[in-house]
Amino acid sequence: MLTPGAARAARGAAGHSVGGMHVLVTGGSGFIGSHIVPALHAAGHEVTVLDTAAEPGPHALRADVRDGDAVLRALDGVDAVCHQAAKVGLGKGFQDASDYVGVNDLGTAVLLEQMAAAGVRRLALAGSMVVYGEGRYLCPEHGVVRPGPRARASLDAGRFEPPCPLCGADLAPGLVGEDAPVDPRNVYATTKLAQEHLAASWARATGGRAVSLRYHNVYGDGMPRDTPYAGVASFFRSALEAGRPPQVFEDGGQRRDFVHVSDVAAANVAALESLDGRPDGELRALNTGSGEPHTVGEMASALAAAFGGPQPQVTGEYRLGDVRHITASSERLRQELGWRPAVGFSEGMARFAKAPLAPVPEPGA
Repeated sequence: MLTPGAARAARGAAGHSVGGMHVLVTGGSGFIGSHIVPALHAAGHEVTVLDTAAEPGPHALRADVRDGDAVLRALDGVDAVCHQAAKVGLGKGFQDASDYVGVNDLGTAVLLEQMAAAGVRRLALAGSMVVYGEGRYLCPEHGVVRPGPRARASLDAGRFEPPCPLCGADLAPGLVGEDAPVDPRNVYATTKLAQEHLAASWARATGGRAVSLRYHNVYGDGMPRDTPYAGVASFFRSALEAGRPPQVFEDGGQRRDFVHVSDVAAANVAALESLDGRPDGELRALNTGSGEPHTVGEMASALAAAFGGPQPQVTGEYRLGDVRHITASSERLRQELGWRPAVGFSEGMARFAKAPLAPVPEPGA
């Protein structure tokens, strides 16, 4: 019988790709990870979970991704890694910067170090569209422009749309491609970009193959309840459960792409199964969204209607560091992996309105 390492080498030499991978899912007990695990099982793959909240067992290890010894044990016999463990959300300000960097970037560095030692050369990374900062904008006079961070004085005055940085004209938002310049606007976004740089460096150094799925606004069943680290959909759903109207910041006109967690899980399976066909030493970024931009106000209204609760209230409040519009093209993902979202906006909001939410998670991975 072959050892796990020899079996892995034999599968690689044979061009193994689709069936029978053994995948380590870090953060596999979290919101997105808990959907990826059954999706991998359904596709015929074996799964091991590493998570601080995992129930220990033959295929699960309760450990922090920053624990190198635990990570190395979890990698035994593994063919590929799906890295979901992260501290998520905008955060509360710069005072928690070291926590974000510790979990997201140090954790990723430890994982990649141990993957290099174990000879595991396939990685699917949970990336984020926040690395772009503001989205793509078109000025009627100057074409594509990149507005800088919005000024506090403008936000206080209710001027939420970023003007053209050259002439001050109104801008039309568009779709961002993966080759657009990156411009992270907060600590979380900066750590997500650093994760990609670390993974790209690992791929070059080891001949590994990596895909970063730059998630859009993921929502769905199992989303954490009202917490500073949850997405806006969770805030709105928690308010409705409590009989309160969702509180919509700014004027509700912020454009986002809301993608259902089951579609994100399917994208991870497709990304992992594509890795053997990719060049050695490469990280490939793929925007992962529904392709249907909606405003935050539209999402709040659709969710409230599906839930049967009070209609949203537009507050005019804002969070400094938030971007106005960010919607990206997911055509590269569709073209390269043949992935298509299966859950449309109306169906997804109707399902999410009735789906169970998870308890507030412990901070960290």
